[in-house]
Amino acid sequence: MTLIQLQHVSKNYVMGGETIRGLDGVSLEIDHGEFVAIMGPSGSGKSTLMNILGCLDVADYGTYVLDGKAINQMKDAQMAEIRNRKIGFVFQSFNLLPRLNAYENVELPLIYRGMSKKEREPLVMQAMKDVDLVDRRRHLPSELSGGQQQRVAIARTLAGDPAIILADEPTGALDSRTGAEILDIFKSLNEQGRTIILITHDLAIVQQAKRVVYFRDGRLSEVG
Repeated sequence: MTLIQLQHVSKNYVMGGETIRGLDGVSLEIDHGEFVAIMGPSGSGKSTLMNILGCLDVADYGTYVLDGKAINQMKDAQMAEIRNRKIGFVFQSFNLLPRLNAYENVELPLIYRGMSKKEREPLVMQAMKDVDLVDRRRHLPSELSGGQQQRVAIARTLAGDPAIILADEPTGALDSRTGAEILDIFKSLNEQGRTIILITHDLAIVQQAKRVVYFRDGRLSEVG
C-alpha cells in the first residue's frame, strides 16, 4: 500500500541572486513498511527531498500525497500537525537538550502533545527499552557516548509512534562499530513494520536497505 507519492516535484532556491534547483521533476513512491536509503553527492537534492517528505518545506511544483492526504494543499498549522503525529526525525547531530537527562529528552515531545504524566511514562519507558537504554535514562547527554546519544534520539522519535522515521546521516558522527549498532536498530524497527527513510553516504546502510534511491543534480537517476 502506497504511503508516499511524489509526482513531478520541483523545488528551487535563490542564493546570491542565482536560482539553484534543488529538485527537478522528481516522481517517487514509497510503500508502507519499506526501508529506503537515499544516496547522492553533496548538493544532489537529498536534503531538499527530506525536507519536503518531512513537511518541513513545500514543493514549488508537483504534488506530494502522504497517506492519502495532499500535503501541498495544507496550511502551515496542518503541516505541523502531520509532522507531530506521523513523522519522526533522527539527525546526525542528535539534537538533544543538554540540561535534560535521557528520559526527559525522550519525554519532551509528548509533553508538547499535551499528554499527562501517566500517559507519557509507559511510552517513554518502552521507547528506551527498544533502544536498550533504560539503565541510562537518568544520565545527561554529556554523560553518554555518541552511540548512546543517538539511541536517545531514536527513542525520542519512537515514543511518538510515528508512521515514518526520517533519518539524516544517522551514523555520520559515529565510528563504524557504533554505526552498525544503530543500523541494527533501524532494521529491527523496519521488521516491526515501520517505514524507514535514511539519507546517507554510508555504504553499509546501502547494503542493508531493501531499496536504494540515487540522486544527482536534483533528479532521481536510479532506483534499485
